[in-house]
Amino acid sequence: MSHWPKGNDVLGTTNRGNAIESGLCTLCRADCKGKCETWLSSLQGRETLYPRDFGLVTAGSGNTDHVGVSYNSLRIQGSSYGAQGMNGNQDKADSGDCLFTDVTLETSFGNEVKTKCRLPFMTGALGSTFIAAKYWDSFAAGCALVGIPIVVGENVVGVDRNSILENGRIQKAPELERRIDTYLRYHDGYGGMIVQMNVEDTRNGVAEYLADKYGDKLIIELKWGQGAKNIGGEIEVTSIDYALFLKQRGYLVDPDPELPEVQEGFKAGAIHSFARHSRLGYTNLDSYEKVQDDFMNSVKYLRSLGFKRITLKTGSYGMESLAMAIKFASEAGLDLLTMDGSGGGTGMSPWNMMEAWGVPSLLLHSKAHQYASLLAERGKRVVDMSFAGGFAKESSIFKALSLGAPFTKLVCMGRGMMIPGFLGTNIEGALHPERREAINGNWDKLPSTVSERGNTADKIFAGYHTLEQKIGKDEMKKVPYGAIAMWTCMDKLSCGLQQLLAGARKFDLEDISRDDIASCNRDTERETGIPFITDVGDEKAQKILLG
Repeated sequence: MSHWPKGNDVLGTTNRGNAIESGLCTLCRADCKGKCETWLSSLQGRETLYPRDFGLVTAGSGNTDHVGVSYNSLRIQGSSYGAQGMNGNQDKADSGDCLFTDVTLETSFGNEVKTKCRLPFMTGALGSTFIAAKYWDSFAAGCALVGIPIVVGENVVGVDRNSILENGRIQKAPELERRIDTYLRYHDGYGGMIVQMNVEDTRNGVAEYLADKYGDKLIIELKWGQGAKNIGGEIEVTSIDYALFLKQRGYLVDPDPELPEVQEGFKAGAIHSFARHSRLGYTNLDSYEKVQDDFMNSVKYLRSLGFKRITLKTGSYGMESLAMAIKFASEAGLDLLTMDGSGGGTGMSPWNMMEAWGVPSLLLHSKAHQYASLLAERGKRVVDMSFAGGFAKESSIFKALSLGAPFTKLVCMGRGMMIPGFLGTNIEGALHPERREAINGNWDKLPSTVSERGNTADKIFAGYHTLEQKIGKDEMKKVPYGAIAMWTCMDKLSCGLQQLLAGARKFDLEDISRDDIASCNRDTERETGIPFITDVGDEKAQKILLG
């Protein structure tokens, strides 16, 4: 059972299910009518940063119970003076007129080719799960408009019944192309389209197909597991015909739909669904040296196809695999390494594996910084990093960027990015019934949690008018409501992050450091290397008193 509160009376938020540290529910539903903090932020935007009912209330935080080792056991340090990173606007700093809106959140990642991002956020891998396909238009348009990277996950081609493979190689991939083209329509130079490949994708020739069709417009990503599990991806299907199709595509389908007894069980109604699994990968190798050789050859081959930007996604394996990922990615000149700690979310994974497997996010990310520092101290290049594993709030984003500084350029969010897409789509379907089926809307009318704000998009979404100003009224009519919701939610996160950085007197994201956080218990101090909160600055404090 979760020990996180289900509701926040100050913000007026409530979790439908069990709450977790990110503020999300353990089980996040596409048809949810509200209203966790991320859900409400997709409507209210930056209003959600502040206590509700101003003028009638006062509010005080009770978040002082920092037990155990987690991101909640880190606290953000503020400073009462100074202004670091004013981008040449020193006159404003000297005058004392700095505002939190002066904080710059732009970032970039990459080795030889830099990918610019307006905000230090990116999505997790949105792959072959049906929920990713259903709401892709909102996810892709939203990320492109915000100016952040989106990741097309694994197996998209393999599960697409309209894709054509001849002799095991792709000849046609309509779903993959749809996903890429939707993002590129709104891409304006910030962010990027990352396409992930697992074992099946590699065998099916995804890289070769994309290189021929899109050239260097895309970023290609290799994958080693994820924070949810380490046995490869899976989806669930309820059609035995589709299960047979997936088996013929070379996937493991469990139970086996070709067995007569399984077919009989399905026909009788005793078997309701089939799980499609991917291959594990690297099972033919027995040493890290062999893994390194195989990995380096894979990168070399991708470069020979013309890919100038290559990334790696890895999961919450142990310390040996973490060190391998950091060293191999750095030596291969990769552009980004995303490390997904246990505590993140996914579309479908064996539940008890999610609950029990892997290294928790804070511990994994702390060791990643330690290992990266070992390379940097020896004059070695360190790959740019992204931390993943249960992020949805601006405070946790700040802590992750600080913990991994200066190596961490982005924070990767899964469900925190998807919720706006669900919510906006449901609103669009309720307001425009003629679109509901096509866009996969789940509501036939607006719930009171939404209708209390209004009954048109321009009244419901706090970010509507700023987005309209960016793209114009004509284009605004074509934008999915889920993308408007994402724009609104990202505005809240970016505003909150600006405020936290300003409080630390850091006006450029590049200036964030590990000095900007402190540990709230000795266990967290020991595991992260972040000093205990009352030890931070204590020596300077005593000098002030005794000076």
